[in-house]
Amino acid sequence: MSPNSMRLSKVFAMTVAVLALGAVTGCHKKSSGIDPNSLGPTNGPTSAAPSATITADPLAIDLGQSVVLNWRTVDATVVTIDGIGQVNANGTQTVSPSNSTNFHLTAKGDGGTVEANVRVTVRVPVAPTVPASSGNLPGDMGSDAEFHKNVQDAFFDYDSYELRPDAQAATSQAAAYFASHPAIKVVIGGYADERGSAEYNLALGENRANAARTALTSAGVAPTRLRVISYGKEKQFCTEENETCWQENRRAQFTLDR
Repeated sequence: MSPNSMRLSKVFAMTVAVLALGAVTGCHKKSSGIDPNSLGPTNGPTSAAPSATITADPLAIDLGQSVVLNWRTVDATVVTIDGIGQVNANGTQTVSPSNSTNFHLTAKGDGGTVEANVRVTVRVPVAPTVPASSGNLPGDMGSDAEFHKNVQDAFFDYDSYELRPDAQAATSQAAAYFASHPAIKVVIGGYADERGSAEYNLALGENRANAARTALTSAGVAPTRLRVISYGKEKQFCTEENETCWQENRRAQFTLDR
């Protein structure tokens, strides 16, 4: 065989081999990868569970005083407090409970519900008991001298109707006397010194009389036994222009309501 014939034979053999390889390769389908649907459903992102706290300052008060509630929540969309209703996610509120109360907070969010509580104790004064040996009958009014000995006026600082410690002691002693003489009814007169307008001092005198009345009712005296009147600066106990005299005129005076 000539050299040219041999070269042609090799070329022909190589061509046949390439065509055969292409036919074999074409029989296989191209891989389409993993079908996501074959993996089943996937869980979406989960919402965080809410958190909540509630505090009270102070935790214990006397009847008539106030307390400040303070609450904080995270991831909450609806926040409610029993007895108050729906509130902001974070906030404060001043309340004056009339008895010991458990403030219950509920915070709801996409991630669930959480609760928080704080208890406020309210100290309610107990009316003084009448000693068994006192011998006072329900209709016993006592004498005027005995009344004035046991019931002292309450005095106030300038431009103030807040009970001072000495005034608190006076109202406590008066409440004990009233408890042992349940037939007594009292007029509480509010007074002011001469400084300031008549209208302002009438209001100041009324506030002073009401402050004394509140102290007596907190100590157990029935409100129906107490009557308030303001004299302002119209009735002066002392007319000198000095602090000693002005102090005499800043008072809540207790008298028998006959």
